[in-house]
Amino acid sequence: MSGEGPPRAANSAPAAGSAAAQRQAWGGQTTAADLSAAELARAPLGRPTRHPDRYDAALLFAVPRAPQRSALGIGSALPFSGADVWTAYELTWLDEGGKPQVALATFEVPADSPSIVESKSVKLYLGSFAQTPFAGMTDVAATIEHDLTHACGARVGVTLRGPPAFGSQSIRELEGESLDDLRVACTAYDVEPGSLSANGATTSQVLTSRLFRSVCPVTGQPDIASVQIAYRGPRIDREGLLRYLVSYRCHAGFHEHCVERIFVDVASRCRTERLTVLARFTRRGGLDINPFRTNAGAPNPDNVRTARQ
Repeated sequence: MSGEGPPRAANSAPAAGSAAAQRQAWGGQTTAADLSAAELARAPLGRPTRHPDRYDAALLFAVPRAPQRSALGIGSALPFSGADVWTAYELTWLDEGGKPQVALATFEVPADSPSIVESKSVKLYLGSFAQTPFAGMTDVAATIEHDLTHACGARVGVTLRGPPAFGSQSIRELEGESLDDLRVACTAYDVEPGSLSANGATTSQVLTSRLFRSVCPVTGQPDIASVQIAYRGPRIDREGLLRYLVSYRCHAGFHEHCVERIFVDVASRCRTERLTVLARFTRRGGLDINPFRTNAGAPNPDNVRTARQ
């Protein structure tokens, strides 16, 4: 990672002492190999915070992936590839004449990055652009890419689309056969992998559900998603798969970790030869997060929002 500083905004210097104050209060851009519950409690998520409107990269709070992956038996050799694709709907800044500008932003965080960024810290970070002049959209994108790359420890792709492109944004539901009309009794509401099973001849299927819900591990707020599972292997019992997805309903976990747990559980218990898991979560704070994991060599999906997003 380059030691060069971020691209400079037209007036990019944060208020005096603000970066130092945030690092002291929240631990700054944490990149340690581990992050304890006490350290996570210092993150801005779930706490009253100021809402700065002058650019401040120190607002980003990184959360290492390793501890949660270790709990799933995932080591340094990942069993999947993929990315976490974020969409930011509320990005705004000033041009050099002081006129507000707006754009939709997409961030692609690679699955092999050492860290993710905590969502409220991203909200606060993007909010800090509001009263900061930039020379143009290219400079804004380059600044965000530099800062997210530094926080995550791997290159994060950033794309900005201005108002002329807004009309081309479409809505599309996830492809596949829905599980949601199955008549099943659900009694487990914290992850129950024992519901999963597969038998019979090898098949290839794409299955979906809009019934997924988990909760934020810090605030307890609900996280709602549509989930798509594409696999090749013994036929997965659909009722059991739906019960399994519903069993996340009261589970506390970050979006990315929930998708990786689904991947690990389905791959192990259903003995899949190839597996792809995509979840598209509804937005909170003007951000949606869409984790994608695959061992089938599938490319990252198009970032097309569902109706609920």
